[in-house]
Amino acid sequence: MTWKTRSGPLTLALAAGLLASSALAAEKDVTIVLQEEPFSVEPCDANTSIIGKVLKQNIVETLVDKNAEDGSLVPRLATSWEQVDDLTWRFHLREGVTFHDGAPFDADAVIYAIERTLDPSIDCEVRIKVFSEIQMTLNAVDSHTLEIATDKPAPILPTMMVPLTIMSPNTPMGEMSRNPIGTGPYKFVDWKAGEEINLARSDSYWGDAPEVENARYVWRNESAVRAAMVETGEADLAPNIAVQDATSETMDHAYPNSETTRLRIDVDQPPLDDRRVREALNLALDREALRGSVFSKDVEPATQLILPSINGHNPDLPVWPYDPARAQELIAAARADGVPVDNEITIIGRLGVYPGSTESMEAVMAMLQEVGFNVSLEMLEVAQHVKYLQKPYPEPRRPIIQQDQHDNNSGDAVFTVFYKYHTDGANSVLHDANLDSVIEQASAAVGEDRVKLWNEAFRIINDEIIADVPLFHMVGYARVGERIAYHPTISTNSEVQLQTITFN
Repeated sequence: MTWKTRSGPLTLALAAGLLASSALAAEKDVTIVLQEEPFSVEPCDANTSIIGKVLKQNIVETLVDKNAEDGSLVPRLATSWEQVDDLTWRFHLREGVTFHDGAPFDADAVIYAIERTLDPSIDCEVRIKVFSEIQMTLNAVDSHTLEIATDKPAPILPTMMVPLTIMSPNTPMGEMSRNPIGTGPYKFVDWKAGEEINLARSDSYWGDAPEVENARYVWRNESAVRAAMVETGEADLAPNIAVQDATSETMDHAYPNSETTRLRIDVDQPPLDDRRVREALNLALDREALRGSVFSKDVEPATQLILPSINGHNPDLPVWPYDPARAQELIAAARADGVPVDNEITIIGRLGVYPGSTESMEAVMAMLQEVGFNVSLEMLEVAQHVKYLQKPYPEPRRPIIQQDQHDNNSGDAVFTVFYKYHTDGANSVLHDANLDSVIEQASAAVGEDRVKLWNEAFRIINDEIIADVPLFHMVGYARVGERIAYHPTISTNSEVQLQTITFN
């Protein structure tokens, strides 16, 4: 039997060989199912977990990386670095690297990428989160040596470089990109909005060639659906599934999640501007009842917005007790003083921010209503949720407590405190001069002084001001299909490095 082609007959044996070759190629492709659609593919947003799972260290790489096992800094696009003086660091760049569009990777390209990231006109997540409080002067010493001078001491500048991705100098300045171009092991192919994102292995990658040839990302809000897709072979990896769906001893893996979840209190809006009301919000929640029901039994109650393993965590802050009677007393006392405690308070939640996010906020709402708060719930998609989380806030303002999940596995409180709590922080609703001063001192301090100052900052935030309703340090569950080998780590929440995936 033969088939006709433009160049002549195709024999059965040849056709069978081509089909086998095609099947073998497909065996090297993977499908990853995410909990929501990324809201952009902009390289400087790769620090956002849902975007980072696609872009970070796959398409765009960083100068410095972090070892997921022990937290140590390791080279990536920079081979080494040293501090020249109190205000200056020198980075030595990897040679023989090119971007996917052919542009050379050198000091000028890195300067362009950093300047683009710090451009306020495009509101890069990493600029807001990491570099809001320092000014940098960039200098190419030679083609592969970069010096960075800061306006104030930045003793952990190499650590601050961990989330900063380097994009091609051909990426337009001053506008968000839908065509990420980096130096990573994978090239961006396309983003079919509402359907899928596709990556292809780069033949020009400077490092070892990974086994995965093509990666397809899809998204499903329902955890059970994601788990089922991996079980049936429709997908190879679901990096995030709910604990109730982690039922397979062979496919499901727990991993230490770097996320902490909280409710941010808008302290400017009555009745939330009264400290007694903010205290009552915390006392109204039965955190132990939430564990093992709408949250995994393995989560740990949080006292602040960073993990105990992060430099600056204050170990002396206690978990809020469950005391509904005291909460009612505080509400009554505030009402007697004319505080409008019956004003409606809205919980602004985010769909899919973690498995069971809607159910968890429904449970929180019920507990707050039980002690007498007038509470409603709005669950929003990420693009709408961010509008309430990040300045400028929508007007007119109203009393809001906002579901927020924050990822800090970078080793220091600086990645959290400024942009979440300083007056000038992009996610902050606070205006406390004393706290601002402590934050600024801590950012420039080193050693034990740095730890003590961060400890003091968290004491002010969580004890004096009561800026949050801390909830939990989270854990993650990933479902890994039987045809691949992948080991989830603390980094899995914010990135899934395709080069670490092999085939069984």
